[in-house]
Amino acid sequence: MSFVPPLFQLLARIPLPWMQRLGAGLGWCVWWLSPSYRRHFKANVQAAGVAWSDARPAVAAIGAMVAELPWVWMRPHRTKLDGLVRWDGAEHFEAAMQVGKGAIIMSPHLGAWEIGAQAIAEKFGPKHGAMVALFRPARQAWLEPLVANARTRPYLDSAPTSLAGVRTLIRTLRSGGYTAILPDQVPPLGQGVWAPFFGRDVYTMTLLAKLAQQTGAQVIMTWCERLPSGQGFCMHMRPFDAPEMKDATVSPLDAAAAVNRGVEAMVREAPGQYLWGYARDKQPRAES
Repeated sequence: MSFVPPLFQLLARIPLPWMQRLGAGLGWCVWWLSPSYRRHFKANVQAAGVAWSDARPAVAAIGAMVAELPWVWMRPHRTKLDGLVRWDGAEHFEAAMQVGKGAIIMSPHLGAWEIGAQAIAEKFGPKHGAMVALFRPARQAWLEPLVANARTRPYLDSAPTSLAGVRTLIRTLRSGGYTAILPDQVPPLGQGVWAPFFGRDVYTMTLLAKLAQQTGAQVIMTWCERLPSGQGFCMHMRPFDAPEMKDATVSPLDAAAAVNRGVEAMVREAPGQYLWGYARDKQPRAES
């Protein structure tokens, strides 16, 4: 691996539960030090109609997620997540793979999504091959080797965020493989539509629905719950059987709205672990 800052190396050696507790405190520090962050966070919660008491734990959870990154990104490839991750609904993924048309992991900014991707690859890779996901290189040069180490592990392959990368995903699904997509990530201009999400229109990707429609792959709603008191994580998986995922004649708006409803359903299960500070209603950037 290329040069890694000594502080990052040190943090990666600290036990994960300790880093999660530290991160929870840092989450609240950012909350109190940034009035604009507080306003945006609260506005998103209010627009979603979620009770503040249910969303409040997300302040600490976001900090815990950031504090986990040194451990997640620098975890040696030979070490396994066995014993750290529990599974709820893995049979839905297995059933989808048995059909032979592939599976699309629909995993939003909820819980510990970075750990979730590694856990999926470790559990299902030996039987079903590598999970292939789109990957945009880090903007900071010093972060690139860390992110690459995390996202190009055994049974976890990456494809560029380009037309060539999308074609790779289509080939993967048509051959019975699987991929993972962050459905609530704001796509570049021209790659989405404005669709309702928690009471407001947000720019929503059309890629996920198009992949499902073109390949017949089963969409699996997935999120990685961070368990309390350093007890590890629980991966939740449920089939997403919205008819818009199978019907290529529906409008991109209707398909995107269906995807957003799926994300809403997952967030309502654990509003205290959603990334409420993420600006889903921002204007999309022009692709460079």
